[in-house]
Amino acid sequence: QVQLVESGGGLVQPGGSLRLSCVASGRIFSIDTMGWYRQTPGKGRELVASITSGGRIDYADSVKGRFTISRDNAKNTVNLQMNSLKPEDTAVYYCNARLFNANYRAFEVWGQGTLVTVSS
Repeated sequence: QVQLVESGGGLVQPGGSLRLSCVASGRIFSIDTMGWYRQTPGKGRELVASITSGGRIDYADSVKGRFTISRDNAKNTVNLQMNSLKPEDTAVYYCNARLFNANYRAFEVWGQGTLVTVSS
């Protein structure tokens, strides 16, 4: 079993910053990609940012230049620094990891979600 635990959500004013963190624990053999998704009521879950074990990074167009994803492979953690936050960034943010087990079969794990609210 692998678990993802997120932290760092909360209420922030427009233009402010927040940092989300996610740590993976459990029976981990190998983690390929870690990332952050977000979801608002009535909408599907969308990719915010992802980073592979090799360091390749992808961002949603809506967050480029404002959000920065980083990863510590040794600690199985991924962080999302969010700057210049806008009300439209309000959502539940989910940590995601794509892993390989000892048989090199891929599987995916999700965190429980953390709420980010951008409001004055």
